[in-house]
Amino acid sequence: MASSDGGPAMRPEFQRQIPNAAGVLLILFFALFPLVYTGGNYDYVMHVLITAFFYAILSASWSMLAGYAGQFSFGHMAFMAIGAYTAALFGHYFWITGEATGLCREIPFFGNWLVVVNPIGVTSTTLDQDCLRQAMTAWDGSVSVTRMPIWLGIVLGTLMGGLAGFLVGILVLRLRAAYLALFTLGFSEIVKAVISAEIDITRGQAGMELPPLFPDGVTLFGQAFGPTDKIPPYYAMFGLLLLCLAILTWLARSRFGLFVRALREDQDAAAALGVNTTRYKVVVFTITCAMAATAGAVQAHYVQIVTPNMLFLLQMSLVVAMAVIGGIENFVAAALGAIFLQIMLEVLRTSFTIGGVEVDMTTWRLVFFGLLLMVTLRFFRNGLIAPLIDRFRRAGVAAETVEKRTATLTGPGGGPHRADAAEVPE
Repeated sequence: MASSDGGPAMRPEFQRQIPNAAGVLLILFFALFPLVYTGGNYDYVMHVLITAFFYAILSASWSMLAGYAGQFSFGHMAFMAIGAYTAALFGHYFWITGEATGLCREIPFFGNWLVVVNPIGVTSTTLDQDCLRQAMTAWDGSVSVTRMPIWLGIVLGTLMGGLAGFLVGILVLRLRAAYLALFTLGFSEIVKAVISAEIDITRGQAGMELPPLFPDGVTLFGQAFGPTDKIPPYYAMFGLLLLCLAILTWLARSRFGLFVRALREDQDAAAALGVNTTRYKVVVFTITCAMAATAGAVQAHYVQIVTPNMLFLLQMSLVVAMAVIGGIENFVAAALGAIFLQIMLEVLRTSFTIGGVEVDMTTWRLVFFGLLLMVTLRFFRNGLIAPLIDRFRRAGVAAETVEKRTATLTGPGGGPHRADAAEVPE
């Protein structure tokens, strides 16, 4: 029993707050890390963390789709690529000029001209066919030429990813299990093939260059940062991760999340109770695809190039493995698993020598990663991080349940509860 000062009774409640406190401390750690870390490998460490946040968004959104809704999709990277290429194509082909070029497709635009550059492929002999380049040569700097806003390309990438997810969802989400996985895998390969084949537009395997995320630099905390500095994209990706986790948390705790989990447990039973199963599956598919597309667009501007290589099956497998190791039924755990594994994969790149034999960790690190995945699947079905969170969340729940049942079965004076005459069935 609890003491009069409430000490022992407060212990389970305190334990249940540990994940929240740990989450706040972790957010503060990542928020302050760029300001206090001063190592000589600063840019490299920041790049690793930015990439880790990118994979955390993909893993968390995929966890919502697969772990909460039970929709096992292999097309998540395809929607990420749709967002990235939408931002790249928008930034590459659309410009604002002060005068008409007379060579490109163009329309009046609020006193200026919206110019659409003609596709010219990748060979150097076609550079002189770039209509905007010809016009700029003739103008010799006398006419303003402005690139489209970066943020607008990211918004368009998000919308295109969400729209693609909506269309694919309507088409495929009546399928289940392996059929859904195979369809989304095929869709990903189709997207990759189209990007690789349309060389004139997408430049194929040569890739498309993008401007940096902050082309004119930015001022943070009273300090000016240039286009290539790591701190602005670090906070941009970290903020996007927190936003996505906040949206997923709100969805999971709402009535929508309850219906989505009901679909995972028994879709037929949920349909029998009147739940529009297809509608909820399409909605969650669209939201998670839009998140993946947003992450892809931001990451594309950060690395400043996109290629079809981002659609290799290994990349999708990496996202799935990160979510599984973190905890597929907990998107926060999936995000933490992605951050941890991305950092560890980089740490394990360092080779070492044992008994005169050099161990090349650039290869063996993937072996260790595979072993960790197999051990997790065999002995920790809900990942390595999610059970720790659940253990604290459920601290004292069993004792509280027993106490409530005991109170129900005992009378006001502590004696056995006697049923009234009206409660005794005849």
